[in-house]
Amino acid sequence: MQNWDVLYTNVHLATMADGYCEILDGAIAVKDGRIAWLGPRAELPASACRVVDGAGCWLTPGLIDCHSHIVHAGNRSDEFEARLNGATYEDISKAGGGIMSTVRATRAASDAELLRQSLPRVASLLAEGVTTLEIKSGYGLSLESEEKMLRVARRVGQVLPVTVATTFLGAHALPPEYAGRADDYIDAVCEQMLPALAGAGLVDAVDAFCERIGFSAAQTERVFRAARAHGLPVKLHAEQLSDQGGSELVARYDGLSADHLEYLTPAGIAAMARHGSVAVLLPGAYYFLRDTQPPPVAALRAAGVPMAVATDCNPGTSPMTSLLLAMNMVCTLWRLTPQEALAGCTLHAARALGLQEQVGSLAVGKRADFALWRIARPADLSYAIGFNPCCGVVNGGVWRAPVVSLPL
Repeated sequence: MQNWDVLYTNVHLATMADGYCEILDGAIAVKDGRIAWLGPRAELPASACRVVDGAGCWLTPGLIDCHSHIVHAGNRSDEFEARLNGATYEDISKAGGGIMSTVRATRAASDAELLRQSLPRVASLLAEGVTTLEIKSGYGLSLESEEKMLRVARRVGQVLPVTVATTFLGAHALPPEYAGRADDYIDAVCEQMLPALAGAGLVDAVDAFCERIGFSAAQTERVFRAARAHGLPVKLHAEQLSDQGGSELVARYDGLSADHLEYLTPAGIAAMARHGSVAVLLPGAYYFLRDTQPPPVAALRAAGVPMAVATDCNPGTSPMTSLLLAMNMVCTLWRLTPQEALAGCTLHAARALGLQEQVGSLAVGKRADFALWRIARPADLSYAIGFNPCCGVVNGGVWRAPVVSLPL
């Protein structure tokens, strides 16, 4: 007689351990917030626990959004409209727009206001079966404001039923007070911000924007060395607009991931394959910016580089709060298969956060994070556009409806 907490039966399991790894007419048991048993329902041992009938739904690992800038203040729909009315990036920048408009709004917002603006965006993801979410800083660009962003990111995981992984992205852009002094700002990131934020327990990983309009490979490496000194893993915005060798750099530091990768080279792919770094694909920015240079998906696949998929939710280039839409986009725009897309939001997304031992697949001992879907087959999750078939979510063994209530 098994002493489980709850048993879900009459479900089809997509464990994602290797491909979909389907178990039709299956069951999954939870004990103390962990998966205690799973397999065909016909093989169930006798159990003494609460039983939930899954009504023939598909059950997958909880989805994971492994790249987001979802905590920010302000709105840039005015810039979106201006561009479509003929304004150039330079025009918008001269008018005070661009990333610095978000920096100003985020710096001005209180903790409570920043949280209030961010929670509805997070709730949209949770309604689609997301159970783990990465949140980056990078719109503060000062110790005080970066700390505020990371503090609010931690608070998101306390207010809503989601596991939050925080990433310090101080090297996101050059703040106006450091104009013309990029090296001095990197000094501040490495010698002031990172030690203070890591010491406060607010940082799970460190990121940077290695690009011509961001920071050089040499400046990025200084950030990586500082992260390593604090025992923190690294990841990188790499090769989005040009080839700066960022993917090779982050791989050399055994980075968790290189993200965007539209201009990734064969050398970068080989380095990522050698060091096990995940390629995080971000179709929202590609679509929103009307880019024409796709990431080299076929070459990544051939090299065995795991490909994760994320929203890149941010106010300037990817105001997207649907991971299901991101899955459809990587299939239609870049020819990933539906199985690769789902693995990209589960198994490989967990690896991109260094959480592969805890989440990302259904296996005994892993955290009981999973989503139930009223679908005919797993490919439906990538197939439908604008349709959300999520009918229930379990976080750490606790059931919740797919739509969460926000605090007043």
